[in-house]
Amino acid sequence: MSKSRFVLLIIILSQFLCTSLWFAGNGVIGEIILSFDLGASALGNLTSFVQFGFIVGTLIFAVFSMADRYSPSKVFMISALLGGLANLFIIWGGNTLSTILIFRFFTGFFLAGIYPVGMKIAADYFDKGLGKSLGLLVGALVLGTALPHLLKGILGGFPWQYVIVCTTMLAFIGGVMMYLLVPDGPYCRTIQKLDIGASFDIFKLPKFRFSAFGYFGHMWELYAFWTFVPFMLSTYTNIHGDAQFNIPLLSFVIIGLGALSCAMSAYLTTVMDAGRIAFIALFLSATCCFISPFMFELSSSIVFILFLLIWGMSVIADSPMFSTLVAQNAPSQLKGTALTLVNSIGFFVSILSIEILNSSIAGNTIETTNTNIFLILAIGPVLGLISLLQKQKLGS
Repeated sequence: MSKSRFVLLIIILSQFLCTSLWFAGNGVIGEIILSFDLGASALGNLTSFVQFGFIVGTLIFAVFSMADRYSPSKVFMISALLGGLANLFIIWGGNTLSTILIFRFFTGFFLAGIYPVGMKIAADYFDKGLGKSLGLLVGALVLGTALPHLLKGILGGFPWQYVIVCTTMLAFIGGVMMYLLVPDGPYCRTIQKLDIGASFDIFKLPKFRFSAFGYFGHMWELYAFWTFVPFMLSTYTNIHGDAQFNIPLLSFVIIGLGALSCAMSAYLTTVMDAGRIAFIALFLSATCCFISPFMFELSSSIVFILFLLIWGMSVIADSPMFSTLVAQNAPSQLKGTALTLVNSIGFFVSILSIEILNSSIAGNTIETTNTNIFLILAIGPVLGLISLLQKQKLGS
């Protein structure tokens, strides 16, 4: 195996292991609610606090250009270790809703040193073929995000704390692997002088701005969809009483299959422009948003699952393409900062859509949920498509 392939493999594996922290709480949300007597809105709140922590973390990392001033592999490892510890504290018996939300916040905060920094490390190694590398990297994120649902399915007979401990240990392993096996890449450019204003000046570049706005539209839909996949499955089974789903396993498959679409979009970059791939994927996921109310009414559970699988693949396939566009249109010495800042704003957008859906659902039971609420998710893809069209007018 060549050195570049080995490095890419380690980056992908480390990203996969560490991002399992993201939905660790969601994978065992039912057990957490029962153990600590939490309210029905805990699902949305736990997810939002991870996102909020990620926003604050990425904003701080971007403003202080952490990934561009220090060794990104070291930043990645430290973040993985601290994020894993924050995740582990969820199993503390004295937790309340407030303490759990605080721990989830810090888990999200340190994920800011994992996800965008991992992309920065890949960009430092793969100047050419960046779209392919980031496609595989985001695929690892998808599998890592879905992993807690799989662990819940596998460890169903064990206490829920096992899932939390497993994801923490995986994060520790991933962080140490990155530090020991992936030194700073040949295209790594560090800045010596801190310029806080430079973080936001990059939005003055039109191509960068439209790429970033397209990503924001994508983020409006992505994490809200991932968060409510189990709820969608539960809603369908209540509408159609004869439908019986293994919800943790299906949630893993629906979310995790997005890794395949990321890999597909990665290899498509060898024959197609990243912007065009992003447009197609965003169009497909927007279509899924618009037809979702009708799909809940279908009596065929197989067709409904196939629909969610298609949605799960299209909702994430554009993510590595947007990251590629952002990296390509940012100044070379600020790639890490640009990726981190765009992530920060994108995840703030994701909180808005999650909380809007959460508040819409909170007043209803699963049995009385109005499935038209998922049309809200279409707002982001539509605005993202408009941004991509504006960027296209400026040229590739």
